[in-house]
Amino acid sequence: MTDILNVVCMEMSNSTKSNIALTIDGLSKSYGEVKAIRSLSFTAEKGEIFGIIGPDGAGKTTLFRILTTLILADKGSATIEGMDIVKDYKQIRQHIGYMPGKFSLYQDMTVEENLKFFATLFGNTIEDNYDLIKDIYQQIEPFKKRRAGKLSGGMKQKLALSCALIHRPNVLFLDEPTTGVDPVSRKEFWDILLRLKKEGITIIVSTPYMDEASLCDRIALIQDGSFLDIDTPKGIIAKFKQELFSVRTDNMHKLLKDLKCYEDISTSYSFGKDYHVTFINNVDEKRFINYLYQRGHSDIYFKKISPNVEDCFMLLSRKIQP
Repeated sequence: MTDILNVVCMEMSNSTKSNIALTIDGLSKSYGEVKAIRSLSFTAEKGEIFGIIGPDGAGKTTLFRILTTLILADKGSATIEGMDIVKDYKQIRQHIGYMPGKFSLYQDMTVEENLKFFATLFGNTIEDNYDLIKDIYQQIEPFKKRRAGKLSGGMKQKLALSCALIHRPNVLFLDEPTTGVDPVSRKEFWDILLRLKKEGITIIVSTPYMDEASLCDRIALIQDGSFLDIDTPKGIIAKFKQELFSVRTDNMHKLLKDLKCYEDISTSYSFGKDYHVTFINNVDEKRFINYLYQRGHSDIYFKKISPNVEDCFMLLSRKIQP
């Protein structure tokens, strides 16, 4: 009976391992005195969209450059589909696609020439994996004779993604792919990613846009090179236990100063056209609104709201501040 249990446990363990696309353990990297990433660890499952969410300078690009075998970490290790990013870097490059944050294709080459070039690098032709990029490429095909440098931001994005997919990678790394493009192109891009997920491709995507977090299966919130939390978007939001309120008045500049002076305010920060606030104790709404009137505010809007991922990020980042 014990032998049977051991076999079952081994099979379960092997099954779990076979479902892991990416594992990183304690990755750290510094540039001189600047610590870019600090002992990062996580796993991503095959076919998962895993988001690295955080502001500029948080360490996202450094992490991606390490995982795509472009630079070496100072400490830690990582494997992609069981291959070590240092020992097996040549094999890994055949199995991953990488779209850096900065447009890095040949700007003097046409759309068609760029795509043919990257297909040739991997010993393929455009036709070999055309079914994978068809929906993307059809949107830029009318411009296939145009130089890449003359494309719009959204078109450059689609061309770069097509080139990253032309060899049908198992794992796709996208470093801030929607930065600097219009809202319509952002939505179209995420529709494409959701279709790629159905093809079984593991997608590791970084973004500074908190609203894109809800489109990922799981996310890691990153700030100053460290992970604040790793969970599903709903799981992270569920950990926000404080009551959250949205505040707006006729004088938003003065409101920020007055919120800081109110003794029962725990946190306050700008969120679009409002301020989001939490209180140390249960809020006395009448007392708080009277306080704002006494400070000269009018047209007061005060409402309890549900938190989102950005609210969770703000709360977590404040907790680790010295």
